[in-house]
Amino acid sequence: MTVTITGGGQVRLGSTTQLTAAVSNTSQTSVTWQVNGTAGGSSAIGTISASGLYTAPIILPSPNTVTITAVSQASSSATASVTESILNPLPVVSSATVIGLGPAYTVTVTGTGFVSGAQVQIQGQTVSPALTTATQLTAICTLNLAQGVNTIPVTVINPDPGGSASSSVNAQVTVQAAVTAAARLLDQATFGPTLPDIQHVVSIGVDGYLNEQFAMQPTTLALFPTTPPTVCATTLVPCLQSEWWQATLTAPDQLRQRVAFALAEMFVISTNSVNSRAVAAFQNVLVNDAFGNFSTIMKDVTLSPGMGAYLNMLNSNKPGTVNGVPQIANENYARELMQLFTTGLFLLNDDGTPKLDSSNNMIPAYTQDQVQAFARAFTGWTYATSTGGSPAKFPNGTANYTMPMAAVDANHDTAAKILLSGTTLPAGQSSMQDLDGALNNIFTHPNVGPFVCRQLIQHLVASNPSPAYVQRVVAVFANNGNNVRGDMKAVVRAILTDKEARAGDTDPAAEGGHLREPVLWLANMMRGLGFTNNDAVAGNDVVANASYNTLGNYTANLSEKPYASPSVFNFFPPEYVIPGTSTNAPEFSLENTASVVLRLTLANTVVSNKISGFSVDLSAKSSWGTLAAKPGDLVDALGLLFMHGQMPSQMRTAIVNHISSLTDMGQRVRVALYLVTTSSQYKILH
Repeated sequence: MTVTITGGGQVRLGSTTQLTAAVSNTSQTSVTWQVNGTAGGSSAIGTISASGLYTAPIILPSPNTVTITAVSQASSSATASVTESILNPLPVVSSATVIGLGPAYTVTVTGTGFVSGAQVQIQGQTVSPALTTATQLTAICTLNLAQGVNTIPVTVINPDPGGSASSSVNAQVTVQAAVTAAARLLDQATFGPTLPDIQHVVSIGVDGYLNEQFAMQPTTLALFPTTPPTVCATTLVPCLQSEWWQATLTAPDQLRQRVAFALAEMFVISTNSVNSRAVAAFQNVLVNDAFGNFSTIMKDVTLSPGMGAYLNMLNSNKPGTVNGVPQIANENYARELMQLFTTGLFLLNDDGTPKLDSSNNMIPAYTQDQVQAFARAFTGWTYATSTGGSPAKFPNGTANYTMPMAAVDANHDTAAKILLSGTTLPAGQSSMQDLDGALNNIFTHPNVGPFVCRQLIQHLVASNPSPAYVQRVVAVFANNGNNVRGDMKAVVRAILTDKEARAGDTDPAAEGGHLREPVLWLANMMRGLGFTNNDAVAGNDVVANASYNTLGNYTANLSEKPYASPSVFNFFPPEYVIPGTSTNAPEFSLENTASVVLRLTLANTVVSNKISGFSVDLSAKSSWGTLAAKPGDLVDALGLLFMHGQMPSQMRTAIVNHISSLTDMGQRVRVALYLVTTSSQYKILH
């Protein structure tokens, strides 16, 4: 009895090839197929069906050959084998774009079949990409483009085994103004521009990008299981931090995540005193509500167990008497809801400036009696049951960190309450009726628009916006064009498209911007350079291993760690003024001689590829290293990515002159990157 095999020989990754087995000298001609001795094969070495159809794996095995064997079912001693060579796929380019200021340009190629080691061929150059996925390559190169050139051919070449080149595709060339505008928008609206994202905004425009982001589904944090991952067995903070950073760096709904971050620095809670389960649910509230209505944000924040625990509305009972002395309801949430979250301390004009009385004194926005009235309106709330209902007793001793608080009306103060603007909540109302009435009373107060909108501008665009800028946004808060108050989509659009926000797109000298707070500073570099998480690369459970957690430890050294504010006043107050000046610049309250040096240290850690749990290639063999052969081109490329292509000429000259003396191309990259990201010009998000 003999077995013979026909077909096969070589096959490309992910493709198939048909093999046929013939068995002689027996009536039983069926065979069983094996790959490297494994019946049916596996995903790592390829699989083979009962009919002999071999499907190559999607990742190249080492070595790149497998042995396929046919075993006679009549006698296992009758076998035949062939060697199948597995080759890299044929690359297919669907589109390519070129952006830059010249002579350094960034090439982004989309298509299929790209593998590690693929190269981009453009204008006679063969360049190794800075970033590679199966469907996208990003390379940085020097091009000599003549005046008026609109397109340039681009080809992708996959390496051996089976090295092959794609057909060429003409790439669009984008000029400086559009690139600068796209990069600046992304700096304001995301946790950091990336080269592909810059090109994407260039291609669809500011309005197109905003519409796309508004329509995108929210990326929320996974709620923790009853039994937490082993790495978080004693505290859930590392897992919370890991999930938050993973969403921050990788979520596609970047604008939503950035607005939620701004809201989290206005509606502050902290893991310093709140269970991380409640904080994860609170983050999801802000993410889900970021593009809704501000009144919804107010209500969902008010009823969140995280905020309830942080500012003592949770289990706040109706006031009684002790030894015949009348007691008062807990005022903490009622006071901070107005002082810090919605109205501020003093009456405001629509442009955010304070209203003054006849003696030029600021006018209080509320009284102590009104604080107490709101405190009584917010009584009677405790943890919900496991199904979200009201418990049978008050307070509920079984914590429910993930569902909105529930009311126990028997423990709610039902007396009448006089609120802002003389509004009265009538006696005899339920907990929910009083809560809705109290929140609506605040929401309709004229202070809310200027107080909230000015802070959103500060977080997204500029620390010290002009009163006219604030007033334009406040007008949209008051009426989105369809007589709707508090429409967050309309407000965010107004902030990002205002003429003051966009002035720097065409005028590098335009005033504005703000200091990058530590979280934004680190996230911007991580995203821009394309750091990858080592745990994710290894295919492990990123959340269970809390492998993004380390990033918060780095920013904690700079006095900022997500959801770990030292107080309800956030890491920095919105009204902070730089000492010795009249400049309102909130983030500068974290800037001092110690933090300046610590930022330098962290920048060195980043450029040295020593961020624990992450990696990036800045070596001489990377596309950055290839570009470093011409120091000016390298600095221009870094200037595009991190400074919107608006690096001051003196700064450019100084960096180029310094790195030109370095002979190691990788060292050139690291030193240039360090000098850019530690500069005052980069630390301020212009």
